[in-house]
Amino acid sequence: MAVRPFDLSVYLITDETLAGPRGVVETVRQAVAGGVTLVQLRDPVNKTRHLVETAAALMDLLRPLGIPLIINDRVDVALAVDADGVHVGQSDMRPAKVRELIGPDRILGLSVSRVSELVPEDIDVVDYLGVGPVYFTATKPNAPTPIGFEGVAAIRAATKLPIVVIGGVQAKNGEAAIRSGGDGLAVVSAIMAADDPKAVASELAAVVAAAKSG
Repeated sequence: MAVRPFDLSVYLITDETLAGPRGVVETVRQAVAGGVTLVQLRDPVNKTRHLVETAAALMDLLRPLGIPLIINDRVDVALAVDADGVHVGQSDMRPAKVRELIGPDRILGLSVSRVSELVPEDIDVVDYLGVGPVYFTATKPNAPTPIGFEGVAAIRAATKLPIVVIGGVQAKNGEAAIRSGGDGLAVVSAIMAADDPKAVASELAAVVAAAKSG
């Protein structure tokens, strides 16, 4: 079976706190109207029932639009709502075990911050890499040391897997992120905390399109 299609161009990672009273689902609704191409539900705080309910609401929104929903870390939540995939970090379940659980057709992403993390037993079973953080980011206090665009370029040179660049990425540095080897931009606060998520997503989409065509 072929893996489900996905486009990393504008990759939104959710944050319930940053969404505030507007909420995750409404923020995502506005963002996809502006050009978000893929959504990851990331919520390390809330309990399983809340996660499943939020994921189900996002699936109802995104599936008719053909936009994949990825669940961060929680394979059980992904399977419960038939999400399109799972994303794991270096300290989460090993990618091979995740692939065994989610099957061959769901999307599987892996976070990497250095070339030494590109071990065959991990990258052979994943579909894309989340590379970063480029800069320090307050949305993930335990993130690895920032690697800059040079770090992204080093990983790009070492793998043929699609790459989404993360960590302090926004419109003003989006072109540099793509030129360093990214296939897309992963953003959290730039959209989740925005007064107008649709407008920010539209600007990011335009930056990515221009960088790729240029």
